[in-house]
Amino acid sequence: MLFSSLVKSLTLALLATKSVVSAIPIASQDGDNDSSSLTKRASAGSVFGYASLNGGTTGGASGKSVTATSLKELESYCAQSGALTIYVSGSISSSGSSGYTVKVASDKSIIGKSGASLTNVGLSLDGVSNVIIQNLSISKVIGTDAVRVQKSKNIWLDHLDVSSDQNHGKDYYDGLIDITHACDYVTVSYVHFHDHEKTSLVGHSDTNGSEDTGHLTVTFAYNFWENLNSRGPSLRFGTSHIYNNYYDNMGDCINVRKGAKALVENNVFAGSSSKGLYSVDGTGKAQASGNDFGKASDSIGSTTLSMKYKYSLKNAGDVASYVKSNAGAIL
Repeated sequence: MLFSSLVKSLTLALLATKSVVSAIPIASQDGDNDSSSLTKRASAGSVFGYASLNGGTTGGASGKSVTATSLKELESYCAQSGALTIYVSGSISSSGSSGYTVKVASDKSIIGKSGASLTNVGLSLDGVSNVIIQNLSISKVIGTDAVRVQKSKNIWLDHLDVSSDQNHGKDYYDGLIDITHACDYVTVSYVHFHDHEKTSLVGHSDTNGSEDTGHLTVTFAYNFWENLNSRGPSLRFGTSHIYNNYYDNMGDCINVRKGAKALVENNVFAGSSSKGLYSVDGTGKAQASGNDFGKASDSIGSTTLSMKYKYSLKNAGDVASYVKSNAGAIL
């Protein structure tokens, strides 16, 4: 009886452990089972913010795993139907005079292995749902977005490093992460945006209100915005939750316009950041609290907002060290 009870206890403990691990959206990498790597991946936690609503965002967790080491492989895997986790290994680039765009189908997780990067290669999510992109560096995508999301739902962009340079004029590159055409349930978290002109756009046009109004629900949390000109983010028509972000040397930060609304909490604006929170046309509104604007301005009409998901806030005094240590492709 004692032996039987012991076996039963051990079995229950193993099942409980399996349940906890399977809840982590980052799948185990091919042949990578060491405990330190598992601990790093687990530290990313589970999906949160708007991407946790509408049934949640699981990406390719229910499918098999593959590894892409070339642009051809990445494009082929991303286009497949059904759930798939795609690990990106090494450096993938395009030498064209304009950026190469890889189209991503629904139910995909695209996860960079340590040091994985895309250069002049962007990712496009158009009319899809349930996609996770994590732990990638994407840089210098000429003439188009590093990550473009449009007409899509349940998207989680997490622990990315996205950048270009400021040596070619503001239109040589396009956005780093642009979210347009009535997207919903999007979370952008732990992203290091840096060295760019037009950073992140939510809503692409002043004349697209008939499509966008009531949509464009996006969470921006724990992101590091560094050495940027504008759009941190720029919002039209939709509703955004912007909390615990760190801005360092950014010109125009949060621009809320065309009737958009934002809940702006416990963010920090440092260095030469100038316009912290504003509305270029006077029609955007925000509920702002707990922010440290430093030398940046805070000039916007007020509104009242609440989120339908649970979240916790870090104090503004802890944001700089936490975000700088945790944002970017570091998993």
